[in-house]
Amino acid sequence: MQDNGTKPYLIRAIFEWCVDSGFAPFLSVVVDANTRVPMEYVKDGKIVLNLSPSATHGLLIDNQWVRFSARFNGTSRPLEIPITAVAGIFARENGEGLGFEVGVNPAVLDTQDDNPPPEPPKPTAKPKLQVVK
Repeated sequence: MQDNGTKPYLIRAIFEWCVDSGFAPFLSVVVDANTRVPMEYVKDGKIVLNLSPSATHGLLIDNQWVRFSARFNGTSRPLEIPITAVAGIFARENGEGLGFEVGVNPAVLDTQDDNPPPEPPKPTAKPKLQVVK
């Protein structure tokens, strides 16, 4: 029998408490090679995500992953966060929640040293309308 530890259960409990209390649950994540999030929003290897039911679609928090879709700059994007990468979950309104130790995969650290993170995409020119006669 696999020991999942308490972390995924505590994440689900704080998420449920936030929603039941009318608070917006926010997830703090340390990004590594196994984390699938919009990299242009990652700062210093971290990202904070809104898990509110109104901000996510298809949210699933199981014992290994947090998976959902969310809109970033008007575009829906799938996200996959390993439970080991979750640094905390808290209510935006009052900051109450829990922080966790983040599991560090030594293989991921080695590859990150050799390959720097990709450059964020450059903003495109502002769209303009043109009158055609």
